[in-house]
Amino acid sequence: MYPRIRNLRIDKDLSQTEMGKILGMSQTGYSKYETGENDIPTTILIRLAHFHNTSIDYLLNLTDVKTPYPPSASRKS
Repeated sequence: MYPRIRNLRIDKDLSQTEMGKILGMSQTGYSKYETGENDIPTTILIRLAHFHNTSIDYLLNLTDVKTPYPPSASRKS
């Protein structure tokens, strides 16, 4: 999972500092997610998936399909 969030960040030409600001955290805190030193909380996974327009399954390496699943009818935005 950790290389995926790094690669998605790099694909958008963002630094760890910029990504940390987007998530409301420090560069050091974000860096620990990319290196696997800290587990990523569910709330941050959701924010990352929305920001990168992908699915949590893709972030967690459960699928190689980068495109998110279509929203279900029961999901409220």
